[in-house]
Amino acid sequence: MSGDRKHPVRVWIPIGWLVAGLTLLGGWGSGAWAAQPIKIGFGMALTGGLAVNGKAALLSMEIWREEVNAKGGLLGRPVEFVYYDDQTKPATVPGIYAKLLDVDKVDFIVSPYATNMIAPVIPIAMERGLVLMGLLGTANNEKFQYANYFSMNPAGPYPLIDFSRGFFEVAARQSPKPETVAIVGADAEFPHNAMSGARDNAKRLGFKIVYDNTYPPTTVDLTPVVRAIKALNPDIVYVASYPPDSVAMVMAANEVGLQPKQFGGGMVGLQSAALMTKLGAKLNGIVNYDYWVPEPTTNFPGIHDFLKKYQPRAEKEGVDPLGHYMPPYAYAEVQVLGLAIEGTKSLDQKKVAEYIRTHEFNTIVGKVRFGRNGEWATTRMLTVQFQNIEGTDLGQFKGPGKRVIIHPDSYVSGTYIYPYSRVKK
Repeated sequence: MSGDRKHPVRVWIPIGWLVAGLTLLGGWGSGAWAAQPIKIGFGMALTGGLAVNGKAALLSMEIWREEVNAKGGLLGRPVEFVYYDDQTKPATVPGIYAKLLDVDKVDFIVSPYATNMIAPVIPIAMERGLVLMGLLGTANNEKFQYANYFSMNPAGPYPLIDFSRGFFEVAARQSPKPETVAIVGADAEFPHNAMSGARDNAKRLGFKIVYDNTYPPTTVDLTPVVRAIKALNPDIVYVASYPPDSVAMVMAANEVGLQPKQFGGGMVGLQSAALMTKLGAKLNGIVNYDYWVPEPTTNFPGIHDFLKKYQPRAEKEGVDPLGHYMPPYAYAEVQVLGLAIEGTKSLDQKKVAEYIRTHEFNTIVGKVRFGRNGEWATTRMLTVQFQNIEGTDLGQFKGPGKRVIIHPDSYVSGTYIYPYSRVKK
């Protein structure tokens, strides 16, 4: 609430009414908030190309807020969200955050979802000395080197390289070792970043790059691209794509009969329920990155309790019904911020930033410690292989065995089926 504190309005209320009102609200404690709320502000893609993930992120954050408030809030104060639709347009972001800070007077900000949307927020946070949690952005802080930025992305301290490290290290372990690689992706910021790291990993591990090209991100039919790759017969095909072209690439590979020894890599969207049920068995054998999958090695404390709350609500609200990819990290983003506020017993930006920088956090995505450039101190990108998928039933993806973890070693949950052609026969 806000008001003129110099000239407060005095309202006389009979004591009986007051007691009755407090009783209806749940008493003096959990139901009757005497303190001003702690406001957390952000933009989020609720319309536009990223809206499917943006809406899922918002639902996940709301679950965290409800849980915190049910336990008494932070520092004895309720948590309130103030957010606006960024429409998946980076140009809208500066205005949203100016309003959050100057008009809404939020106490903390967190970022929108995705690399392109996070980038415009960092200069604002830098100018004002604010803590900024970033949600699944790739290497956003490489340029800015901002000390109070913290990335909720498991890529690790060298995100461009760590993003595809597992894909190439798995390939390098096979016998006989593959020799040649094709690198292909959409002509856009994320694929360029992913392809850059893929080149570094390929060269580091001794692979010869025989194809390295981009295609317009609006391309609907990727059959000509796949035919060009097939003509060179590379051992490995690394793809960096957004959801629409991820689907187009899988469809084209199946149509053309592309059968390298390893196929996949950086294909965004294959983690979503909508695309998994759309593509079904066509996914079998593909090796791709992921953030969390329901394998026994990723049974982190709290993750299944979260999904039990998220999944029925997601189905009603029409957002991703599995909640395996984006939602746990959206929840963990505000979870870390809340733990730091409680840990410092303060809303001071410097104190909270220093706490995040120097402590390890137990979250629903496991233990998190931040290191270089606010990235995770240790990479925990998962490399998974789609296996044993039959038909397009959603239920099969809720349990283990369909996205088997094959890297890193500490999270391996099954046997890698190699080469890709074995699965496709």
